[in-house]
Amino acid sequence: MSDLKHSPGLRGHVTGRDLGCGVTVLFVTADEVGKGPKLHWHPYDELFVIRRGRARFTVGDEVIEGGPGDVIRGPAHVPHRFEVIEAPYEAQDIHLNETWIQTDIED
Repeated sequence: MSDLKHSPGLRGHVTGRDLGCGVTVLFVTADEVGKGPKLHWHPYDELFVIRRGRARFTVGDEVIEGGPGDVIRGPAHVPHRFEVIEAPYEAQDIHLNETWIQTDIED
């Protein structure tokens, strides 16, 4: 399982393995504009459910801005990242896998 250093602002997570199901949920918060993870990918789809604030997502070659109530999909094996553009930002990131697996592309 990946450690918490991969996502600045990550407040906690629960793995599907711990719950006996096939999803892992990350609880993400950021109090500063410009915060967000480095470019990375997963071997499964990820859903970003935005509850508060706004962020600009790069998913492959596409740039998407999202705010409260939006759900953005990061497909399996497609590099993605986001940058907070309105803080405070809160989201639940749903990894469609029983564990969190992340490959960082940027240092």
